[in-house]
Amino acid sequence: MFPIYQFIAAYVGEKLGCPTELTVGDSFDQFAAGRFEAGFICGLPYVQLVRQNPPPVDLLAAPVLQGERFQQRPIYFSDVIVRRDSPFQTFADLRGCAWAYNEPGSHSGYNVTRYRLVQMGETRGFFGRVIRAGSHQNCIRQVAAGKADAAAIDCQVLALALRDQPDLATKLRIIDALGPSPGLPVVAARHTPDRVKADLQAVLWEMETDPTARKWLARGFIEGFAPVSDTDYDVTRKMVRAAESAGFLRLK
Repeated sequence: MFPIYQFIAAYVGEKLGCPTELTVGDSFDQFAAGRFEAGFICGLPYVQLVRQNPPPVDLLAAPVLQGERFQQRPIYFSDVIVRRDSPFQTFADLRGCAWAYNEPGSHSGYNVTRYRLVQMGETRGFFGRVIRAGSHQNCIRQVAAGKADAAAIDCQVLALALRDQPDLATKLRIIDALGPSPGLPVVAARHTPDRVKADLQAVLWEMETDPTARKWLARGFIEGFAPVSDTDYDVTRKMVRAAESAGFLRLK
């Protein structure tokens, strides 16, 4: 997604008449510290950030992904993958398996998995081994290579991987989909002037009307950007609260 995010950042800058720079952040604290004016983040850190008083970020928009399963709404799924020759057919079959996840700050790879286990009443030792892979891409590689049995992958990331590495389609199989979850939010730092936030929103919402922008968004399977509200992320909060209430703070 980095080249697509680069295009979006440059496009916004051109429309607003100001220079922009896309940087990979080191910490979400950089919003409050004034390092960033806006950013692409995950839903889990968003709900964690807005627990602070005052919240260091405000919502701008979220992507609407291509495909009927998304119903023209800013939502997405986490697809549970296994090797194509694996005996696993359902999530319940994964008891005792080696499970890979990207990192604990991820909703799509971690939080939504915890919630599924809470729903099943399986908050202790369901997986035989849990592997922190560091990224969705590494999770995909580990499952494809047989180093892990299964993982939950952001469906957009998985679609990009299957498109760009066609051989993966012969090695992997989807057995479940966790979600839907509210889309990955684009946020603005609280210190960003309100006028700039409004202008940023307007540019994002109107990108789908620009033929050049539409082509770039399509490379990331994005139809366009849509308005979202804080209450849309109550779904994510519900999952966090369920895990906290069960004392299930980390996968194990």
